[in-house]
Amino acid sequence: MAGTDRTKRAKLSRLKGPAIILVEPQLGENIGFAARAMLNCGLSDLRLVRPRDGWPNAKAEAAASGADQVIRSAKLFASVEAATADLQALYAASARPREMVKPVTTPRRAAAELRARSAKGERCGILFGPERMGLSNDQLALADVHLYVPLNPAFASLNLAQAVLIVGYEWWQAGCRHPARRLPTGRSARARRAELLGLFEHLERELDACGFLRNREKRPSVVRNLRNMMERAELTSQEVRTLRGVIANLVEPRAARAGSKTKAARRAAVPAQTRLHHGDTEGTEATRKPRRGARART
Repeated sequence: MAGTDRTKRAKLSRLKGPAIILVEPQLGENIGFAARAMLNCGLSDLRLVRPRDGWPNAKAEAAASGADQVIRSAKLFASVEAATADLQALYAASARPREMVKPVTTPRRAAAELRARSAKGERCGILFGPERMGLSNDQLALADVHLYVPLNPAFASLNLAQAVLIVGYEWWQAGCRHPARRLPTGRSARARRAELLGLFEHLERELDACGFLRNREKRPSVVRNLRNMMERAELTSQEVRTLRGVIANLVEPRAARAGSKTKAARRAAVPAQTRLHHGDTEGTEATRKPRRGARART
């Protein structure tokens, strides 16, 4: 289970939650995947009813990918009745509608109910049927509530571990206190107002210079839009410095081109004889003075 150390895994496995009861699971791998899904959601009570390939199962342990304690503590039962005998509330997961009078609920609503029951000290469980056909009507009839996952009505096909994960996820989320939205900034803190103001002024100065803000009437609204855009980005100090570096490097080629044009204009304004005096080799034959001692051309 990547991203979770052993100490945290041990704490998760001791959390109270509903028992997950797999009825006649066909593949050891699917049992392992379901165990992995369980531990991700803080569930550890795994009960197996007549697994087809026997138990223990090496393939299940390999597929559990670190959820070893769930696999090792799994209990084996000969019937659904025996696996649920100690429970006070039983939910049965099934994707198919059944012709029976029984309350139907979703995993999200069931999670809130299960949390409330657990808080009162009641032992609860959730039934999952075999991979091919799911629970039989007789098995479903043993449950108090039909647990139905509302998915695409044209294609509602979950494998065993996916079904366990959806139910387990809702259970876990029902007990979480989600913190307000936050923005991790690593080693860089949120930019100070002075840094943002410096960025805004730097950008606006260069936009003025290149003519982007030439429309004086629209300039105030464009500037406000640009500032609001960058405000929403919640920039860090490092990001402000990066953006200012980008602006500076975008401006440098323009400044270099402008400098070249100015230099060329200055050269054009200097008389040819003055340029020659300073070692310029340009000019026509008529402007060049013959060197002393040189033979005159005929």
